[in-house]
Amino acid sequence: MLADKGYDADAIRADLTERNIEAVIPGRSNRRVKIEHDRALYKQRNRTERMFGQLKINRAIATRYDQLANSFLGMVHIATARYWLKFVHAA
Repeated sequence: MLADKGYDADAIRADLTERNIEAVIPGRSNRRVKIEHDRALYKQRNRTERMFGQLKINRAIATRYDQLANSFLGMVHIATARYWLKFVHAA
């Protein structure tokens, strides 16, 4: 699980370990015992954050106008296709 420092809690880490999920969460600066994390994998989190930021530019997704999960997912697909077309057109 990729997460930022806000999710650095012993209870969260214990729950992830119990479910056999690898936690890629950097430790907070006030933590006494430093916890190692995969820095290269943590840098990948930035791509995911930017992708969600681009999707939220679309007002219907940011405010969740669609009440049904199917129509909301359809809107996410349309917004993703519009975002992808910018790169295809530029190439």
